[in-house]
Amino acid sequence: MILVTGAYGFVGRHLLERFSQDQKFTKVFLRSRPETLPSIVSEVCVGTIDGKTDWRSPLEGVTEVVHLAARAHILRDDAADPEAEFRRVNVEGTLNLARQCAQAGVKHFVFVSSVGAIATLSDRALNETSPCSPDTPYGRSKLRAEDGLKAIAQASGMTYTILRPTLVYGPGNPGNMERLMKLVRLGLPLPLGSIRNLRSFVYVENLVDAILCCLEHPEARNQTFVVSDGQDVSTPQLIQKIAQSAGYPCRLFPCPVAVLQLLGRAGSLLQRATGRTLPINQDVVERLSGSLVVDSAKIRTTLDWQPPFSLEEGLIKTFRS
Repeated sequence: MILVTGAYGFVGRHLLERFSQDQKFTKVFLRSRPETLPSIVSEVCVGTIDGKTDWRSPLEGVTEVVHLAARAHILRDDAADPEAEFRRVNVEGTLNLARQCAQAGVKHFVFVSSVGAIATLSDRALNETSPCSPDTPYGRSKLRAEDGLKAIAQASGMTYTILRPTLVYGPGNPGNMERLMKLVRLGLPLPLGSIRNLRSFVYVENLVDAILCCLEHPEARNQTFVVSDGQDVSTPQLIQKIAQSAGYPCRLFPCPVAVLQLLGRAGSLLQRATGRTLPINQDVVERLSGSLVVDSAKIRTTLDWQPPFSLEEGLIKTFRS
C-alpha cells in the first residue's frame, strides 16, 4: 500500500490519475476531504502536516510513501516569519513523517524536493553533485528536509529517493507558465525579446512518471535525482512555443534587460509601500531574465528513464486541456 501526502495538490492530482490507470491502490493524506475520489483510494486521512502530526493510523499497512505535501514558494509571502513557516511544514513536518515511517516499518520513502535546494539561478548546468547554496526560505527548508531524511534512513534501514524537479508545468497549475499564457492570450506586445537566458522545465506527467519509476526501480534506492524534460529554452523561445501550442500569435519586442531590472526594483518598492501585489517586481524579472539549467543525465542513465513527453507536447497538453 502506498501513502501519498498532498494528493490533491497540483502534482498529487496527476499522480492519483496515473495510479488509477495502473490500478495502484493508495491511501491519501489531505488538508480537507474532497467531494470525489478515484476508486483506487482506499482511505482518506485529513489533517495538517507539521512536527506534531500523528501518522500512526495513516501508516497502517503502508509500505511506500510519496511525500508531496509542502509549503510552496510564492512570489509574495505575507507570513510574519516565512522562514519559520517553511521550517514548520517542510522541515519539521517532513522529518516527523520520516521518523514515524521508519518506526512503522515503511520500506521506501520518495520525497519530492526541488531544484531550489541547490540554487534559484545558475548559468551553469546543475546536477546532483553541484554545491547546494539555496537562497530562499523555501529552498533552505527543502535542503534541510533532504539532509534529515537521509540521516533517518541511514539510522533505520528505510530506503529513500529524493527528486529535485525544476519548475513544474501542466494543466491546472496556476504558476508562472499560466501567467505567461494569459499575457500571450491578451495579444499584448511583451518587452522580453532581448533576454538571452536558458531555463529547464518539467512537465507534470513527466515528473509523475519519474516518481513511479523511483517506486519500482531498485536502483532508485538511497539516491537523489534532478528531474527535467531535458530541453532548455530561453524566455523568448518559451513564449514562442506557448503561443504556437495555444494557436496565438507571439508578439515580442526588444527591451534592454537593465531596463527590465530597473522596473522590477521599482515594482518591489511599490509593493512594499502599498501592500499590493504587482505584475512586475524584482522576483518576476529575475525569473524571466535569469538562467536555471539542470543536467538530468543521472536519472536517465541510472534508471533507464526517459520523459514520456517533450516540452512541446507538454505545452500542447497544458494549454489545450
